[in-house]
Amino acid sequence: MSTLIAGTVMTLEDYSWATVRDILFSPAYWTLGLPYAIAVMAILGAHEMGHYIACRYYRIDASLPFFLPAPHLFGTFGAIIRIRAPITDRRALFDIGVAGPIAGFVVAVPVLLLGLVRSTPVMQPPAPGDIGLTSCLLLEILYPMFFDLQPGMSLRLDPMFAAAWLGLLATSLNLLPIGQLDGGHMVYALSRPLHDAVSRVGVWVLCLGGALVGGWHLVTFGILFAIIGPRHPPLLEERAGLGWGRRVIALVALLIFLLCFIPVTPQVF
Repeated sequence: MSTLIAGTVMTLEDYSWATVRDILFSPAYWTLGLPYAIAVMAILGAHEMGHYIACRYYRIDASLPFFLPAPHLFGTFGAIIRIRAPITDRRALFDIGVAGPIAGFVVAVPVLLLGLVRSTPVMQPPAPGDIGLTSCLLLEILYPMFFDLQPGMSLRLDPMFAAAWLGLLATSLNLLPIGQLDGGHMVYALSRPLHDAVSRVGVWVLCLGGALVGGWHLVTFGILFAIIGPRHPPLLEERAGLGWGRRVIALVALLIFLLCFIPVTPQVF
């Protein structure tokens, strides 16, 4: 419901509270938000199902995904699964951690390409109240392939682009190598001392770096993990070595992180 409403607001391109109120009490309009809702739920669902299937593979008890509604532009706080049993060993921890971001990224890329195809350049600057979705390395690579933007032009972005953008943001935040995020799981599986050191330093990097570049979502994450601390649940068994295959996958995850990392919070014009 929340993503349908968010998608409808994006489609109508009217973010006034009066319009949001009218849409909220007019379910007949919600079908306009269906493409966005399906896209964003598919990306978030794929991410969490990656974790879930990896848990099932290792016979670790876990719930199916819970989708979290939110009263903001995107209509969701993401999704989670609940892992009800301890994770057995380093290989299981690594596989469970990396499976989500890779699965979500695989679904987000075709949604992103479709969103770019459906977006159009316009000969006008952003209007007051418009929301600008900030860029990442992957978008900087793709924009010139789809658009020939001239000075004074801007992009009218399709809601499916917004769904993919949110998926890229969620992927990059989850791959941060701190705490109990997916990236933190991977680093912990590689080296417990490295996980502790990176988590402690990473909190300061997020807070200070985010404040410098206007990445207030990074500052929020930094403060959150400063409160939670760098602790990580222990494993039932400490098996040495992940093998070269998983180390290659770790490099692939690092590449995905670099492509998706969005340092600047969305802007309101």
